[in-house]
Amino acid sequence: MTPVHPSSRRALVVGLGISGIATAIALHKAGWRPVVIEKAPARRGGGYFIAMFGAGRIAADRLGILKGLHNRIPVPSVNHQVDRAGRRRPGVGFADIPNGPWMMLRGDVERAAFDALPDDVEIRYATVPEAIEQDADGVTVTLRDTANQATRTERFDLVVGADGLRSTVRTLVFGPPQQYLHRLGYMIAAFALPSALPGLPRGEGAILTEPGRSFWVFPFHDRPPTVLFSYHTDDVDAEFAKPPAQRIREVYGPEPLGDLMEAAVQVLESTDEYLFDSVEQSRLDSWHRGRVVLVGDAAWCVTLYAGMGATSGIAGAELLGIMLRRHSGDLDTALTAWEQKLRPLIDVFQKTGVTNRIVFTATTRAERVRRTLMMRLRRTLFGSARLSRLLARSKQMRLRNEDMAAA
Repeated sequence: MTPVHPSSRRALVVGLGISGIATAIALHKAGWRPVVIEKAPARRGGGYFIAMFGAGRIAADRLGILKGLHNRIPVPSVNHQVDRAGRRRPGVGFADIPNGPWMMLRGDVERAAFDALPDDVEIRYATVPEAIEQDADGVTVTLRDTANQATRTERFDLVVGADGLRSTVRTLVFGPPQQYLHRLGYMIAAFALPSALPGLPRGEGAILTEPGRSFWVFPFHDRPPTVLFSYHTDDVDAEFAKPPAQRIREVYGPEPLGDLMEAAVQVLESTDEYLFDSVEQSRLDSWHRGRVVLVGDAAWCVTLYAGMGATSGIAGAELLGIMLRRHSGDLDTALTAWEQKLRPLIDVFQKTGVTNRIVFTATTRAERVRRTLMMRLRRTLFGSARLSRLLARSKQMRLRNEDMAAA
């Protein structure tokens, strides 16, 4: 591959989400000139809950993002296992996990990352890629302005697809979505609440689990909670034929929803800031092809069940910048080294996303029994200081909390 002089390296980053912004910062630090395009007409706000483990916080710190973040989860936290009638018993929450993650809103991370972007990084809203063609010396990209439908063609030395699970870059360069998306057969609806739910004070969480469906309330100490509905489906495509709130009422009916779920669904009926989507993983044999590379959900979506989306997105983006700087002038070597270092970790997180699904939504009788045993074991482990320390040093927790660039 023809070397590119550091002063002339120009990269197109597609997507202004967490992974895209982190990638732009990392590329800038590596001496590249990133241009970021975003299909939305403006930067989006709000968002559902996310977890940020140590690996993500380490990378975010080096990228200048961490200074704008803080842990919103109350420590210690109070979590209840509940039913529709309002009966409660002790539950286990994220704050109980030894050396656990910071909890916050997705908008918190996007805002902190955006504030850390260097002033000379160009951002173009309402812009999407329509064609991507590579040659030995660069990438020709046809860009379309969705506001006026005007198109323009530009040259870049690198194109980064950070445009999410249904990546346009991936489709244009790697092939249609059905080749790479693996459906787990579940749906999620996640959104933030404007106020506390009835009978559940701020700082207290709740979990309602039933066969094939569940409802989670994630508490924060400094703002109202966020909620998650998660349920099994045999027909993912049919789930998008009706409004999300209507589907929730159908799936969780016909019995009354109870005070907590009813209040949450009423919020969903009145807001346009929510995530309603199928649970799917991106699985590719390679995350780069020539001068085009995928990061974040576009490359390796681990699912919300894994709790590692934001962590892996930021850490993976920062590692990309490190490898580009380390192998300056040899793009193929840089991308290959980046993927070889990151893929073993992502493989673990994707497997966790599949196994953790039972914790969030157990469907069969065997899964429900297994979940019950798992939660009892977790309460025992989290309740013992010695066992908690051992769990914090386990391989699974070490991978979530160690510096991915040094792993």
